[in-house]
Amino acid sequence: MNKRALLDEILRHLNAEVEMMTQAALATHAEATDDENKAEDKYDTRGLEASYLAHGQSRAAEEAAQAVAQFRALPARDFADGDPVSLGALVCVETKGRSAWYFVGPRAGGTEIEWDGRAVMVVTPQSPLGRQLVGKSAGSVLQLDVGGRNSEARIARVV
Repeated sequence: MNKRALLDEILRHLNAEVEMMTQAALATHAEATDDENKAEDKYDTRGLEASYLAHGQSRAAEEAAQAVAQFRALPARDFADGDPVSLGALVCVETKGRSAWYFVGPRAGGTEIEWDGRAVMVVTPQSPLGRQLVGKSAGSVLQLDVGGRNSEARIARVV
């Protein structure tokens, strides 16, 4: 597997998010500062609400940009048989005959991409699943909380 290609696909996805969030923040900022949104009386809060929204959107865009920077700095390390899961690992988890692929990344948990014919979700070491994966190796058994019920899963591969 080409780990660099996987990282490049994650970066393409994150860069698209940064661009979208930045454009949304700029549009909302323009709305907040537009003359038509100036308060007509003390109860008119359209401009204030738009400025709060613009601030939140710009912070989200900044966080996404930080995720891009951290993924760019992440080495495309290949994991050997028996290596424990750590940052940069691509992990196949099997549950009841079904497999799911996870990439342990520094940020952007929950990001999903299509890569090499499979869905891959980014998890962080701070997430509940990430905490269970980190330090384990292929063959390790996990206890997952799925819909309020415990389910057993096994790490099939660490790449």
